[in-house]
Amino acid sequence: MSDLAGERPSDISAGIRLTTREAAQLLGVKPATVYAYVSRGQLGSRRDAAGRGSTFDAREVEALARRSRREAAGPAGELAVRTALTLIEADRYFYRGVDAVELASRYAYEEVAEWLWTGSLPHGARFTAPPEALAAARRAVAALPDHGGPLDRLRVAVAAAAVVDPLRFDLSEEAVLGSARCLIPTLVGALPEAAPAVAPASVPASVSGDGDGDRDGDGDGRLARALWPRLTGREPDPAAVDALDLALALLVDHDLAASTLAVRVAASARAHPYAAVSAGLGVLEGPLHGAAGRLAHRMLAEVLERGGAAPVVAEHLRAGRRVPGLGHRLYRGEDPRARALFGRLEALPQAAAALGAARDVAAVTARHGLHANVDLALAVLTVSCGMTAEAGETVFAVARTAGWIAHALEEYRERPLRMRPSGHYTGPRPPRPLP
Repeated sequence: MSDLAGERPSDISAGIRLTTREAAQLLGVKPATVYAYVSRGQLGSRRDAAGRGSTFDAREVEALARRSRREAAGPAGELAVRTALTLIEADRYFYRGVDAVELASRYAYEEVAEWLWTGSLPHGARFTAPPEALAAARRAVAALPDHGGPLDRLRVAVAAAAVVDPLRFDLSEEAVLGSARCLIPTLVGALPEAAPAVAPASVPASVSGDGDGDRDGDGDGRLARALWPRLTGREPDPAAVDALDLALALLVDHDLAASTLAVRVAASARAHPYAAVSAGLGVLEGPLHGAAGRLAHRMLAEVLERGGAAPVVAEHLRAGRRVPGLGHRLYRGEDPRARALFGRLEALPQAAAALGAARDVAAVTARHGLHANVDLALAVLTVSCGMTAEAGETVFAVARTAGWIAHALEEYRERPLRMRPSGHYTGPRPPRPLP
């Protein structure tokens, strides 16, 4: 039976052939996306009589348009979104079909971001913050109260960078990628530097707060190196910076997390990429999404202070709280991101104590069938490198910005406003008397 069975096309469209432009208008997509449907086997085409272009069966286009309108609702009403970015299965995850852990272990964060955005892997890719955007973002962040958190600063920095970008409303792939390559280093450069762990006179000039955020430190220009002094006052240890770079690359994307879904909804409404990233940051602020790293950091610090995990775990459970840093609904075993980051941290002498504490936590809770997730591994990094409890949120948000941009790019190619579910009204039936 044809996949069009049950979809009775109108007799009006029988035998009608549409041009590429007409098909694109009916589907609510760009002409290039129509050919993408053809290449994926979702739509047939044939040359017109003059041989100057392709034509499409109107009934087939109408059927595809109806399927596109329905596809946001998956089995049993669950939300399902078509994506070619990240696949999660069998305790592994893949970026565009490539093992994400292997990719992140061999390439820098910027290179992994480029792979997710474009499907190509430019060696030595680096991002540079435009001076005007960086200056505006720094002024905006500096105006916040001292008690503002990292996500407060990042949201303000995004808004400031958007205002100075006259091309932000251009949703072409080239323009969006150009904005992304500028936005991410701008976010990092706008963050204030951490208080130095030693006397200011001993801090190298290369780590001063006046850097551009893309040429700090050892000169390799990696985002991880620019982010380091925003997270800790300790001098940059190359091996520790490499671990931070790995964490960023591992966290680039993870399918449709709540913040990523918010980004796609914003992009579906054709919000510009800065606004889409702002939507993601807003959801990340929620205690059930972005706060996990902070909680894991504090728990790990307490385990180190008290000399063992058992009393700390017991107190969490007694208070009815879940133990942070453990379990993930998408993985039956250990989170592959945690496994990779733990492996890298084993090479850091300063991480030995925190690694031991994390393994103690996992051992105490083992009979509950819970395994370490990436928040616990990130907590080992932040605790062992003298970072604050909020540093994990910063790492997560900066890393995930690249993934949000990738999802926004995908959504810009889809029919506008396709993520418009219908409300299931449960209030009193009308008519009711006017109050």
